[in-house]
Amino acid sequence: MAHAHDQRLARTLILDELFDLSLYQALRGVTKPDTQQVLDELIVVEAGHLAFWQQFFDSQLATLDAGRRLKLQLIILACRLFGDTGVHLALEAIEVYGVRKYLSLWRSYKGQPLGKALEGILQDELQHEDQLVTQLTERKINPERIRNIFLGLNDGLVEILGAVSGFFGAFGNPVLVLMAASTTAVAGSLSMAAGAYAAISSEREVQATEEAKKEFLGEQDGNKDVPDRPLGSALVVGASYFAGAMIPVLPVLFGAANALVSALAAGTTIILVSLILAFLSGMDITRRILTNLVIITLAVSITYLIGMAAKQLWGISV
Repeated sequence: MAHAHDQRLARTLILDELFDLSLYQALRGVTKPDTQQVLDELIVVEAGHLAFWQQFFDSQLATLDAGRRLKLQLIILACRLFGDTGVHLALEAIEVYGVRKYLSLWRSYKGQPLGKALEGILQDELQHEDQLVTQLTERKINPERIRNIFLGLNDGLVEILGAVSGFFGAFGNPVLVLMAASTTAVAGSLSMAAGAYAAISSEREVQATEEAKKEFLGEQDGNKDVPDRPLGSALVVGASYFAGAMIPVLPVLFGAANALVSALAAGTTIILVSLILAFLSGMDITRRILTNLVIITLAVSITYLIGMAAKQLWGISV
């Protein structure tokens, strides 16, 4: 029964709505008029949700806990640094998280009083709030470009960290490791850029052919989504990959004699990237971080062992 979890669940639901309300109110002071108008509507909706849960659980909880206060300040700081783009990403992420959370709870408590209560909240989340945020963000955020940045960064970091580890296992000489890893990073970034260019060029060609067919047949094309420009995407992916690749390479450049410092730098960065990606996608943050840390650990361990094996089998010495 839902009542067995009332105290804990009530605190979570109330504080989450209070967090959203506090965020929207804070962001209103650092945004432009068109965004302020959307925020004003979201504030009304969130205030209603907060009052609803306070009444449903008979609670007057109205103060954020320390963790949510810190999260609130970090998001506000990021929005100040990145301007409207940061604000729009934050709003979209909050809505994604809210929808996933309420859908999960609704499935768990369907047919119970809490499930009935969640239906009204979900109607707001899936219709009114989602529509408001979509109207605000669809013209100003290119989700494909955001995805390319983080994927390129993540790929470059993991792949070149593995290369640095393997080169240390094989050579042991920081100068050779630096030369080999830097060369691999440049080659990898060019390869990633070329792949992105080819993929998006092909996508645009296929779409152009489909549009021409529909035009000839007199059919209406309701899908007006245009893929990102091939050259622009190639530059974004290549640059992001190279930036990620430099994270494990720079410690070697500054005198690291083994892969430990590179692994620590990469691990710290991957935690930060995981936090951002988990926030933007609404995923479980802990699971995302652990998954990426496991991947890094495996990459470092396996490539180092391969390097050591190569040194023993082929007698590499420097």
